[in-house]
Amino acid sequence: MKNNNIYQAATFAAQTFVVYLSLITPLFVNAQATIETSSKESIREEKFILINGIDQWVTIKGARSKPVMLFLHGGPGSPLSPYSDALFKAWEKDFIIVQWDQRGTGRTYGFDAPEELTPAYLKANPLTVEQMTSDGIALSEYLIKNLGKQKIILFGTSWGSVPGVEMVAKRPELFYAYIGHSQVVNPSNDLKLYEKVYQMAQKTKDNESLEVLNAIGKPPYDRAKKVGQLLRIVKKYESARSTPAPDAWFEVSAAYDNPKDNQNRSDGDDYSFVNYTGDSALGVASMRANIDFMKNRLEFKVPVYFIQGKEDLLTPKESTKKYFKKLKAPEKKYILLPETAHGFNEKVLDALYKIGKGIKTQ
Repeated sequence: MKNNNIYQAATFAAQTFVVYLSLITPLFVNAQATIETSSKESIREEKFILINGIDQWVTIKGARSKPVMLFLHGGPGSPLSPYSDALFKAWEKDFIIVQWDQRGTGRTYGFDAPEELTPAYLKANPLTVEQMTSDGIALSEYLIKNLGKQKIILFGTSWGSVPGVEMVAKRPELFYAYIGHSQVVNPSNDLKLYEKVYQMAQKTKDNESLEVLNAIGKPPYDRAKKVGQLLRIVKKYESARSTPAPDAWFEVSAAYDNPKDNQNRSDGDDYSFVNYTGDSALGVASMRANIDFMKNRLEFKVPVYFIQGKEDLLTPKESTKKYFKKLKAPEKKYILLPETAHGFNEKVLDALYKIGKGIKTQ
């Protein structure tokens, strides 16, 4: 089971870094065919949409008269589409729920995946924050036009909060509001994170984690594997301090539980994680290296809401609160949730639903 945040790729990176992956067939199984069962009252579309030159997987489900909420998943490379019905099916009476497998993720990655994920492919096919932001804006324009809406609500979780902030900064007229969960602020500085979990491991006499931390040494890191090893330990300590999500939330839905989709999610996760962290030996630049919203994303023209877990180590409350206090917006609210870490749990979804219902869309 994979969660919907940056930790998704940690399992891959914490193991021996294997560049050559299994062959991927370019043909699509029936599970990836377009599905459209809409009516006058509701919409249900699951299909590839051409966005900035490539086909990208998008699902649109809900009551036509309700506001659109576009979800930007974490990872990067960790789609919410296989879990959306378990998480958000009940919301479809109040919203049009839109899930999107971002460039390099899930079915979007699988549409034109290489036969092998080689160093040459990684180097020749970089992911960038600018490109992902442009994709998100293009999708937002598509939704507004094709669903007959004036604007949409934008939600970004973890990595998804990066293109989320960029999208509302560049095209505020497309959005009623922005909701950031586990908001990323300056993700390239791993030193504080390393020192925090090192102290935790010492306090609990966790020799297994200490051995790993001593082996990888202090950041900064120039290999994806080392970042993944650190994140795996971070997740371990977050899990011990927070209320987990129900197991059923992250059971892959039947439509996505097949060899083709499972392989594409795994490979897309690997591909996206290396692009996110960067890797000097592979010649892959880091997407996160130049992200620092404290320097260049402090003014918003739409309402801004942050949902923050008190036990979140990866995007800690100290960082997000500092950013929140400094940013300017027509309206802003910061929700701190107890017994909650970086990922989703019931408290997070309850907070998100309450915010979404309270946003003025008329």
